[in-house]
Amino acid sequence: MAFSDKNREILEQELDNIRDAGLFKEERIICAPQDSEIEVVFPMGAEEKKVINMCANNYLGLSSHPDVVEAARKGLDHRGYGMSSVRFICGTQDIHKQLEEKLTEFLGTEDTILFPSCMDANCGVFEAVLNEEDVMIADRLVHASIVDGMRLAKAQQDTYKHSNMDHLEKKLKLHRDKRLRMIITDGNFSMDGDLAKLDKIVALADKYDALVFVDDSHASGFIGKTGRGTHEHCGVMGKIDVFTTTLGKALGGASGGCVSGRKEIVEMCRQKARPYLFSNTIAPVVVEGALAVLNLISKNTGRRDKLEKNTEFWRKGLTEAGFVLKDGETPIVPVMLFNAKLSQDFANDLYERGIYAIGFFFPVVPKGQARIRTQLSAAHEMSHLEKALAAFIEVGKKYDILGKSKQEIIEKYGN
Repeated sequence: MAFSDKNREILEQELDNIRDAGLFKEERIICAPQDSEIEVVFPMGAEEKKVINMCANNYLGLSSHPDVVEAARKGLDHRGYGMSSVRFICGTQDIHKQLEEKLTEFLGTEDTILFPSCMDANCGVFEAVLNEEDVMIADRLVHASIVDGMRLAKAQQDTYKHSNMDHLEKKLKLHRDKRLRMIITDGNFSMDGDLAKLDKIVALADKYDALVFVDDSHASGFIGKTGRGTHEHCGVMGKIDVFTTTLGKALGGASGGCVSGRKEIVEMCRQKARPYLFSNTIAPVVVEGALAVLNLISKNTGRRDKLEKNTEFWRKGLTEAGFVLKDGETPIVPVMLFNAKLSQDFANDLYERGIYAIGFFFPVVPKGQARIRTQLSAAHEMSHLEKALAAFIEVGKKYDILGKSKQEIIEKYGN
């Protein structure tokens, strides 16, 4: 059937509405490896520009590390380009099992199963483990991929107010009659940069015989004394029933994810999780690169420690300049602007000054919560951060938001 003029007009009108609301997203074209400095083309047709990258998930600066690249190259030479199969047919190489064992050791769990991405892990785990006699009780700010995974499961759904332990306890009491109760949370909340209260969540889980699920994608490799994740930071190593996390952020930045935790839960995923059963295996080049990453970060905490210092400098500098920040201690540092168009304009002005950062707005964050989400990396040197801070202050002065409260910014620009 032809794509009719009527159908085209309907979709064009929706796109026009997005543009008119200041919510249209445009891709920036990167013409270099991911690093603290990148070469970008924006807008399309413009000349390449070298900018400081302040919005990558490259927390440990390993996305283009020479040891990781060399390991991936050897994987390509020795294991081929791709598996052309799912795991349970003919898609499992010995290196896949090695990576699962390494992740199990690193995370301090009982077993691990790889998925093509953490989104696939989140979309597979709940359906595989839970049924209609169970309930999922999720923090209201969990990642969108968790929300999608919950929708696919037959279990009942409920939520609790963000990091509100009293509200969580009320929900656990309410659902005492269920076969299984699973508390679901991010470890490090990706939009706000705050950490889940895992010690208190675990205590409530023990009290009400519940399972604890944590997506630690924005924590694995750098949160905690040795970078094991939010559970290490909160002192509950070995007490989380099921993790999902990614290889696409601090752990190399390529692709791939996993479910890690109690061996029975992992085995249920191996038997029933649809993204595992029906998606191609992670490519050998990615597996070998991820193994190299785990070897690097297991030797010492130098990169994690540098990231912590960079984060302290950045948060202090923005706070003293008078920006409105979300509270936190992680390398995710949201600069709150509250207005979608302002976040776009602010990002464009930063780009003119050689700083690459993106405005976040609805539907990525709730309406009225637009922001520039900055993210620190161990690849950032102090010269990068000083230049970026100066640019933020200059643009902040342009829009007269320094030292202004949330209400004052909203009154000036709307939300």
